[in-house]
Amino acid sequence: MQKGRYSVLFQERIKDFNKTTNVDSDKSISIRSFLISAIGNDVSKIKNALDSEDVNSCINCLKHLGVKIKKVRNKEYLVYGKGLGSFFCKKNSVLDCGNSGTLARLLIGILSTTPNIQLKIKGDKSLNNRNMFNLIKIMREFGAEFLPKNKNYFPLTLISSDMPVGIKYNAGNSAQIKSAVILAGLNSFGNTTVFEKKKTRNHTENILLNNSKSIKVEKNNNLIKVFGRTHLNKINIEVPSDPSSAAFFSAMCLLNKKSKLRIKKVCLNPRRMGFYDLLQKYGGKIKMVNKRKKNNEIIGDILIKSSKIKPIKSKPTYYLSATDEYPILFVIAALTNGISKFQGIKELANKESNRILEMKRVITKIGVKCKSTKDSITIFGKKNINRRNNLIMIDSKNDHRIAMSCAILALITGNKFLIKGFETVKTSSPSFLKIIKSLGGKFEIKKTS
Repeated sequence: MQKGRYSVLFQERIKDFNKTTNVDSDKSISIRSFLISAIGNDVSKIKNALDSEDVNSCINCLKHLGVKIKKVRNKEYLVYGKGLGSFFCKKNSVLDCGNSGTLARLLIGILSTTPNIQLKIKGDKSLNNRNMFNLIKIMREFGAEFLPKNKNYFPLTLISSDMPVGIKYNAGNSAQIKSAVILAGLNSFGNTTVFEKKKTRNHTENILLNNSKSIKVEKNNNLIKVFGRTHLNKINIEVPSDPSSAAFFSAMCLLNKKSKLRIKKVCLNPRRMGFYDLLQKYGGKIKMVNKRKKNNEIIGDILIKSSKIKPIKSKPTYYLSATDEYPILFVIAALTNGISKFQGIKELANKESNRILEMKRVITKIGVKCKSTKDSITIFGKKNINRRNNLIMIDSKNDHRIAMSCAILALITGNKFLIKGFETVKTSSPSFLKIIKSLGGKFEIKKTS
């Protein structure tokens, strides 16, 4: 794995391929597995955990809070659970969440109802620029305080509640805040109820489902009931591959001529399938096979073939199940003849970067016209992109999805791209370049100071 800051130069179109591959483990499930193991009882086992910077940030934060974590072998860990409300640290200690919004929000959920906690939470430049207003507002209902008052960005000092009491919460579009509420409710007095009008990622609930005395999910009523201060069982989980990481290689196969790809053992959770559902609707040759259920998650293989994609019309209903994949969807739209439009995407502005504006800049650089509002983007795509003589310079903005999307764009068009800050991809998909190489993609790594 490359260390430090570096750029990656792409200047050659990828050739057709017919391959089978594995992609990196699911980041969302990996982080949740460590956090829930740490507040559970006894020793939990996590297999095939993602070996990335975001997950390492999670492990380091938990160790700082007194949790013993032992690496048994590559991607396999034992977590010695401390039980609910048992984290501790010195007053005004600092926890660094790196680039991970998932870690920051879920950990704050746990710490807000853990007694005698006063510490500072920070992240990298990208995370420190993400607005935490909604999270702070809901954690204050549990009794937690955040300093300085009226500040909504990291670094922040968290002072936990001495007497947390369960709340009623109407969930919005954020699975991370929903999960933070569930985790805060586990150590609160009384019950916490979450009404889910819109169905967001449910990995937290799936990991906790074996604790029937702690959580109950009423699917018909879109209601999650959390019963505070009970005993959490240990977990034994094998993390599947990440459908979001798989999306980039799927896109490359769809757009490339005479290509086929099989991606093995991918999490096929229905609430994560928006990218695939949308592309199937508009001509993508994608099949899910070998499906089975494990650890309350559906797992299977994804089969992809080169396809003639039609212009994409994405309504707001797709946002929750395709949140992480919009940058690569924009690339597909840019390389598809006709007008594609994506609506209901305003929350992309509060990701690792403003993904609407950043991808608009990228697409414009290859000669594709697009228009954007705060909540939509319209892309006037064209299949045949002229190869430009000039070098196209891209700043990743510490956003792994921007860097990965630009890599795919470069490999499909053959244009010369230099993507700066490519090390950010290690937060979610450390094997990205290795897989690109295995599929026949060529690139050069340029170290930067």
